[in-house]
Amino acid sequence: MNMIKTAMLIAFMTALFMGIGYLIGGTGGMMIAFAIAVVMNGFSYWNADKMVLRMNGAVEVDEQSAPEYYGMVRDLAANAGLPMPKVYIINQEQPNAFATGRNPENAAVAATTGLLDQLTPEEVAGVMAHELAHIQNRDTLIMTITATLAGAISMLGNFALFFGSGRDNNNPLGIVGVLIAMIVAPFAAMIVQMAISRTREYSADRRGAEICGRPDWLASALAKIARAAGRSVNVPAERNPATAHMFIINPLNGQRADSLFSTHPDTQNRIDALMAMTDAGGPPARPHRPEPAPRRTSGVPGTGNRWGRSHDGSDGNGGPWG
Repeated sequence: MNMIKTAMLIAFMTALFMGIGYLIGGTGGMMIAFAIAVVMNGFSYWNADKMVLRMNGAVEVDEQSAPEYYGMVRDLAANAGLPMPKVYIINQEQPNAFATGRNPENAAVAATTGLLDQLTPEEVAGVMAHELAHIQNRDTLIMTITATLAGAISMLGNFALFFGSGRDNNNPLGIVGVLIAMIVAPFAAMIVQMAISRTREYSADRRGAEICGRPDWLASALAKIARAAGRSVNVPAERNPATAHMFIINPLNGQRADSLFSTHPDTQNRIDALMAMTDAGGPPARPHRPEPAPRRTSGVPGTGNRWGRSHDGSDGNGGPWG
């Protein structure tokens, strides 16, 4: 079913891209836009995850460089019955996280240093379980492709005036068509992002709570992240707003409200839904806690937080399984 939804999304985004091309350059602009969309769709399928990670300055870590963090993801992936994803750290003060990848066999999870520093190990486990739920639900491909194409559509709209201002183009609507493209393109891309994220977050919250075994861990994490997101600026996300819908909480400063233009559901509504899981009959049985990963002397590249090596150079504290 998700493959059908992904194909429908790609078809819609391609049609939208072609429509913007028609408004800018008429039939010729539409055909050029179609050719660009075909190339971008193929490129996005194989490389969009790498682009998103690179945009956010993510650094890959392993069991030697970040034993507790890596071990936590490994144990949660085992609980979910998923292959081990690649694990990344983003050196960013704002607490947040996202998952990406075209399928569970080629997936990655990324957490910011702010998330690892400001949340308890249990709350971090809830967040990472949520991201693994996106992977298991196969949301990551559709979310990643949407980020790439939405960014391209917005950029096309922003440059519409330059591309379509010539008098000798085939644009049947003239300057009116160009102005429509400038207005409609970013708005349409934003609406698609909103629809993709808002319809998937509740499902990922619920499955994530099942994976980690404690809905209250994720509920507490969401409350902390939402408060902190409004107090700090995620510079890479602000520069690349087309990726905002991929994060567990909207990373764009001051855009957390549950309004028509929000890429995420209202945080309190998500928390209430999670706590209802507990009130309905108690949380799911807590998974068996494996032995904590052995501590190493090397730290998370560029961070030095408790998940690898602490700020004072000593070994970090134990993770949520310790």
